[in-house]
Amino acid sequence: MTTQPTPTDPRTAVLHAATTDQTWDLLVIGGGASGLGTAVEAATRGYRVLLLESHDYAKGTSSRSTKLVHGGVRYLAQGNVSLVREALHERGLLKQNAPHLVHDLGFLIAAYKWWAAPFYGIGLKMYDLLAGKLNLKASRYVNKAQALERTPTLKKQALKGGILYFDGQFDDARLAVTLLRTLEDHGGVALNHAPVVGLIREGGKITGARFRDGETGQEHAVKARAVVNATGVFVDDVRRMENPSVKPMLSPSQGVHVVVDRRFLPGDSAIMVPRTDDGRVLFAVPWHDHVVIGTTDTPLPEASVEPRALPEEVEFILKTAAQYLDPAPTRADVRSVYAGLRPLVKAAEGTDTKSLSRDHVIRISDGGLITLTGGKWTTYRRMGEDTVNRAAAQAGLPERLSLTAGLKLHGAAAPDTHLADHWRVYGTDTARIQALPGADAPLHPELPYTEAEVRWAVRAEQARTVEDVLSRRLRALLLNARASIEAAPRVAAILAGELGRDAAWQEAQVRAYTELAGGYVLN
Repeated sequence: MTTQPTPTDPRTAVLHAATTDQTWDLLVIGGGASGLGTAVEAATRGYRVLLLESHDYAKGTSSRSTKLVHGGVRYLAQGNVSLVREALHERGLLKQNAPHLVHDLGFLIAAYKWWAAPFYGIGLKMYDLLAGKLNLKASRYVNKAQALERTPTLKKQALKGGILYFDGQFDDARLAVTLLRTLEDHGGVALNHAPVVGLIREGGKITGARFRDGETGQEHAVKARAVVNATGVFVDDVRRMENPSVKPMLSPSQGVHVVVDRRFLPGDSAIMVPRTDDGRVLFAVPWHDHVVIGTTDTPLPEASVEPRALPEEVEFILKTAAQYLDPAPTRADVRSVYAGLRPLVKAAEGTDTKSLSRDHVIRISDGGLITLTGGKWTTYRRMGEDTVNRAAAQAGLPERLSLTAGLKLHGAAAPDTHLADHWRVYGTDTARIQALPGADAPLHPELPYTEAEVRWAVRAEQARTVEDVLSRRLRALLLNARASIEAAPRVAAILAGELGRDAAWQEAQVRAYTELAGGYVLN
């Protein structure tokens, strides 16, 4: 009987590259939208880049969005025309550069008052104009019959018609993984499960950081000409590593979404409610054959790695949805509920979080630590470009042009409409994954994913844990939390085979995932 050789752990080579004795041009702390965008921007300019992520790529806010690539209709209503124009421009670029991840989606604003359609129609024509030549499709009025054809579950009573406009939709965590692959394609190095535990200072200047390997506990020091703090809602924690008495930059705000079956929104459009009872907008968006409904805006005193939805937030979403949908989802219909934290930059006393700017902010400390925060997924590329411009100037790096506006991201290909959503997001990698063992073996009857995708996640996408796989490489946790818990033992077994782990490791992984995913289930 021959024994199977222990597989080579892909992390070994990445850790070796990260700890090679050299001075990086740029060290980026944080593996969400802003950190990955900054790292890709720097690597494509030819700078030597290392990114360190404390948990996993897009573990925080960057995997918990409303799944929209959009200009922000609400920001237009607030009068922030420049932010909307920039976001619409970036929306157009992202659709061109990642066609396997971004697609057009129609959004219906239902009109139940005689004045609603002309009122919102005028605003959305301005939205079209601001997008310029990168506009997706022109907004237009639809009558009652056309509105119901696109969204059959809309409440019919008193419906006058509506306005149909177009924005982009995407898979946030899959874009993060795609940026990771793009970074690696251009010679950058990124390591997850590698929390930064301290900054290195020489002569009053920040010259690097110390990080801990989350799997072995071993600490390493890395040097860099510039250090970027792109840790989202946790930027103040890193800033305090340099100066414990620094004033906080952020006012964290929580946004909650619920996920329900597609039958509640069976047409080919999303719904946008322009003004809820608390003055926010609410979306119901088709996504991976489910529907995402949200969001809320709840100020929080501090950030947490695993924020939890408050009962009143879930109640608000379901109550608002019931004003527009028939039948409307109830608590029993919720497959998953998730919460994300917005890194909103502090404003004057008394300003509510829903009116705080979504613009990104770059601050440089006396010691040279570059902090990037604020912003949103749609403008991730512009955030990275602005940050690298500042970092290169500060560190005296050779001046190089930005290439990312026209950069095709890893796997970019015209979407194959014959493929299911979960295959389409891999782009040109799809055939390679489908050639792996288990491509026809479903992980769970209520989930679209296969065993081959788990193997790929480990071999090519730096997945290390059951959570990494089921939450972010696959979107099982958000689509159906209970089914994902039932799939966890099989995922743990595949991971153990790939990484050479024992039965005790598998059991610990399943326990940890079951506890985490329980927070996404409505009891």
